[in-house]
Amino acid sequence: MPVYAILSVVAAVITVALELRVFRSGIFRTRAFWVSMVIVFGFMVVVDGWLTKLSAPIVIYDDRRTTGIRPVWDILVEEYAYAFALLTTVVLLWDRQGKAPAVDSDADRPDAVR
Repeated sequence: MPVYAILSVVAAVITVALELRVFRSGIFRTRAFWVSMVIVFGFMVVVDGWLTKLSAPIVIYDDRRTTGIRPVWDILVEEYAYAFALLTTVVLLWDRQGKAPAVDSDADRPDAVR
């Protein structure tokens, strides 16, 4: 059973569901998000491709745990799903952190001017 593939797809689906149902940040409608994904995946292809190339792999996956589908430079398709889930979750959390209400720390001080 391709456990890594299943978990990667599940992570990507959960991430999309979180955006659409919980965060609702609208990042999937922004050009900046998709441009950043292209940039990140561009570098990922170079680095991950070098690490997993079948001619001289540095990282070796258990074929029983993966799909074996390698669309670009011997990188497993599940690597793309995992990277999408990880990066999108980080962006969502970063965006949520930036939208936190500002705390007025002076309001609690007894000598604060009102």
